[in-house]
Amino acid sequence: MYTKYLILIIFLVSSSILKAQEEHDHNHIHHHKNEIGVAISPVYFFGENETSASLHLHYSHQLNESKFAVGLGYERIFDEHKHQTIGIVGSYRIIEPLSINLSPGITFEGAEELHFALHIETTYEFELGNFHLGPAIELAYDTEDYHISAGIHIGYGF
Repeated sequence: MYTKYLILIIFLVSSSILKAQEEHDHNHIHHHKNEIGVAISPVYFFGENETSASLHLHYSHQLNESKFAVGLGYERIFDEHKHQTIGIVGSYRIIEPLSINLSPGITFEGAEELHFALHIETTYEFELGNFHLGPAIELAYDTEDYHISAGIHIGYGF
């Protein structure tokens, strides 16, 4: 039920951002050295055939003037398993607004369960001053299950 509303909100926000982006000067794109980001999305677990809500937080630092960045990420899925993942994030900006992130890490559910995890995410960013936002899609694997999510990414660059 909540998934339908979240998809509608993502569509409406993305549509208004696309309109604002059309009016933005495409000749001046500046990326900050550091970013703090958050993403919210529904998550679908293939093995359990369930959907839950998730929150992603990350910090990344651009390496020199390259298209690469590194940082740390955290994911929390609000389900009965109390699924949480901490990982190292590597990011590559394919083209100016599009980036792909790879994050190996550890998933833990409760105090005794630790599993290797790998997250692959792509984001498309629309810049609004120091902020940027846009759609994000992620596929995540751990030794217990895998899941996919599609949501909205909001970042602050400094």
